[in-house]
Amino acid sequence: FTVDGQGRKMSKSLGNTVAPQEISNKMGAEIIRLWAASTDYSGDLGIDDKILARVVDGYRRIRNTLRFLLANTSDFNPASDAVPVSEMLEIDRYALARAAQLQADILAHYERYEFHPVVAKLQVYCSEDLGAFYLDILKDRLYTSAAGSHARRSAQTALWQITHAMLRWMAPFLSFTAEEAWQVFDGGRSESGTIFTETYWDFGQSDHGAEGEGGIAHTELLAKWARIRALREEANRRIEDVRTRGDVGASLQANLFITIGTQDEHGARLLADLRSLGQDLRFVLIVSGVELAEGHATQIEVNPSKAVKCERCWHYRDDVGVNPEHPTICGRCDSNLHGDGEHRAHA
Repeated sequence: FTVDGQGRKMSKSLGNTVAPQEISNKMGAEIIRLWAASTDYSGDLGIDDKILARVVDGYRRIRNTLRFLLANTSDFNPASDAVPVSEMLEIDRYALARAAQLQADILAHYERYEFHPVVAKLQVYCSEDLGAFYLDILKDRLYTSAAGSHARRSAQTALWQITHAMLRWMAPFLSFTAEEAWQVFDGGRSESGTIFTETYWDFGQSDHGAEGEGGIAHTELLAKWARIRALREEANRRIEDVRTRGDVGASLQANLFITIGTQDEHGARLLADLRSLGQDLRFVLIVSGVELAEGHATQIEVNPSKAVKCERCWHYRDDVGVNPEHPTICGRCDSNLHGDGEHRAHA
């Protein structure tokens, strides 16, 4: 039998039934499909207005992520613009490796007809892996680099592959949304013109290393960025504390002085990870400046920048106005607009 959110048996006589047609008319059929897929069918199924509201929030998160992906690949032609994996920026290779890892988990659930873990993992992926991390970092590169630059095309190559994968993950339970997005994304390039004849995306070119999928290079890349992500989360908490006191506004107004305790192997590896990013570390942490030091304990000091804000990239830089012809933008923005463009190797 089916129960509502309070654990009561649903019955017409009790007046606590939920009419599918009413939900469809009000919220759309996709919400019913997503509710069904997100519910563990091995037990009692719960449905009420609060549960449906959470489903709507989850659907909105997925759809907004798709909108970002579609918008930022709209001028990307894979035939001429795609960057080989070996030449992609490191964080883009990590994003593909993470997507490949998630796809392996998702396909294992599909093999067992377990839809609800797929929905849960997709929502977490959209909100945490993409929204709160990768896409958050990527915005600077997508919006400030030259349109056809290697840095931007590397990002778009990763987004293009991730979009291909996501639409295939979604198609079994968000069929209308996946097909709607496919018509925009594919643009008639596939022979059938529908997502439902596509097989799951092949991440074979992602950074798996010579050992194949799950190889050493793949595992080390995931482990490295897992450590960096943990440090970034702690830095965000420290920045938020300073922001709450009113000492800084956006995170870009902050400069960080980070001391890493290297008394254990994890700390030593983390310091090496951070140093390997060079100047790109500030883009990962979304601040205007970062200094690293080795010490006995890990500490993050947040200081407001005393530099001038670039009106184009919003970073606080000492070289704003370096070109008198463009006095309100920083050196890298001037280079991206009128010169050879900045060099980005990691993020």
